[in-house]
Amino acid sequence: MSNYIAAIDQGTTSTRCIIFDHSGMYIGKAQKEHKQIYPCAGWVEHDPIEILSCTKNVIKMAITKANISPSDLVAVGITNQRETIVIWDKNSGSPLYNAIVWMDTRNSKLVANAIKNYGDKNVFQSETGLPFSTYFSLLKIKWLVENVKEVQDAIKAETAMIGTIDTWLIWNLTGGIKEGKYVTDVTNASRTMLMNIRTLKWDSRICDDFQIPISILPHICSSSEIYGYTTEDGPFKAKIPISGNLGDQQASMVGHACLNRGEVKNTYGTGCFMLLNTGTDIKYSKTGLLTTVCYKFGNKPVVYAIEGSVTIAGALVQWLRDNLGIINNTSEIENLARTVSDNGDIYFVPAFSGLYAPYWRDDARGVIVGMTLHTSRGHIARAALEATAYQTRDILEAMNVDTDINIVSLKVDGGMVKNEFLMQFQSDLLGLPIIRSKIQETTALGAAYAAGLAVNYWNNEESICKNWCKDREWTPSQDSKTGTKLYNRWKKAVERSFDWVE
Repeated sequence: MSNYIAAIDQGTTSTRCIIFDHSGMYIGKAQKEHKQIYPCAGWVEHDPIEILSCTKNVIKMAITKANISPSDLVAVGITNQRETIVIWDKNSGSPLYNAIVWMDTRNSKLVANAIKNYGDKNVFQSETGLPFSTYFSLLKIKWLVENVKEVQDAIKAETAMIGTIDTWLIWNLTGGIKEGKYVTDVTNASRTMLMNIRTLKWDSRICDDFQIPISILPHICSSSEIYGYTTEDGPFKAKIPISGNLGDQQASMVGHACLNRGEVKNTYGTGCFMLLNTGTDIKYSKTGLLTTVCYKFGNKPVVYAIEGSVTIAGALVQWLRDNLGIINNTSEIENLARTVSDNGDIYFVPAFSGLYAPYWRDDARGVIVGMTLHTSRGHIARAALEATAYQTRDILEAMNVDTDINIVSLKVDGGMVKNEFLMQFQSDLLGLPIIRSKIQETTALGAAYAAGLAVNYWNNEESICKNWCKDREWTPSQDSKTGTKLYNRWKKAVERSFDWVE
């Protein structure tokens, strides 16, 4: 088969476009970073116009690098950073404010007030699968409505359009103010805390309670169907169906072919995100995990997942480089960590934006525990890498409590999986095989699969599973008692991250 699928992967720090063939291998890709905007402590924003510009650029670059013409593309898939919210005017097409990023915590007072008013942070768990948190889109939208006059005016004038990044990109790529399609998919909608995960529709009670008109929200679609077509005057220079749409972590699940109940993956990126496929069953967590939509292919039944989200993983390595300067390049972290034989009893809790699953403590702050005059740069580097592994075990232990599923291995992807020290330590700490996919671009590949299924480029889910191939596997090399001892000390360090609050 000579035709190809284009996948747009719009992430927290950069945007990529990757061209895949039928075997799931990529033949061309391009990437472009965008600015991180920090107006004040706890605030994180992106410029939607810059993101759109980056997207257009990488599309053109990827097609050129793949040495194909746009007519060789049979479909386009999109995957995106979740929870990040954009609001714009449908008449001008201009954003009314910068995108508020998923890790932004400016709405912490709104979260505290909501919990106080309802008396329970999990009051909407049965409808949304989510607790009140700064993480999700609901109270980011509420903040915009309460604090930005342009947003208030647009809502009154009924010209406001609001959505996650996928909605912004699809609307623009399919024609914008002329004929742009105003849609999102069930996976992204499930992260807003506004969609009922049973009915797959916007929840009228929640929208009413928080004074968010349903009329300003996009139409909810499946993850795999034709939403619209790219325009001939756009970056693709052709009419190509956009037919796949998944939030980035759900896209990674599809890219890993975790399409069967009980399969689990973990993405080690800016944050860390572990999802467990629970099939068509909704599993509500009692341990602080999230219930979310995993994917929905066309008219087939929706598949759910239980998820643990960690806010700081790879971002901690970047922090060591940019803020402390103990490394010059993120790739140096592994060699520095290997200069010491153990962690020197140092534990690093990177609660820079609070702690997500399973703690959900917006008030937590980062701590380094156990330092002595013996502590070196190597110990700090090792503790930073170990922190990601400990947070992953936090989530795995919670999953074991919440489900009757026996997890036998963990598929992994993301920038940090190149770090062999971390992968081996993770296997030792979990007592499970850690399996890295041959295709590292699993998030983009998942979006490509969703797009391809909608246009019969791939006939069924079985053909996706056949494409998956292992690159490397790590197995436990130490006894479980050692890992448990280290983990218990980590738990004590986590308690210290709460103690700064009076």
